[in-house]
Amino acid sequence: MVTKPDITKRQEQLLEELNKCDDELSGQELHRQLIESGKVMGLTTVYRNLQVLIKHGLIRSRHLPTGEVLYTPVDRDIHHLTCVQCGETSKMEGCPVKDIHTPKTNPKKFQLLFHTLEYFGLCQNCYQAQS
Repeated sequence: MVTKPDITKRQEQLLEELNKCDDELSGQELHRQLIESGKVMGLTTVYRNLQVLIKHGLIRSRHLPTGEVLYTPVDRDIHHLTCVQCGETSKMEGCPVKDIHTPKTNPKKFQLLFHTLEYFGLCQNCYQAQS
């Protein structure tokens, strides 16, 4: 059983903002939302605390081909198809790996917190433009 780690007030504020949003947010978008809601936090502090939340297994990050990183709570099992040409991203229906079971006996005592799955390719528009 995984115990919830102790998190700081700032980390809790970041989690609250991520939970309010139905989609993923970048660090800059989170920073903007905090400012708009009257919670003052520097951009560097946002990114530093996002990394701590990832290490605690409370949020996941997704790296786009543009270099931008998006964050979401781990309880959202969402996967994406991303075009490497234009950066268009679409959500996949369901999780193709949800029913894969981890081995019952694990010699390394590894505690699985979450998984990520990303597909990269060409969207229909970019594929047709190349043809």
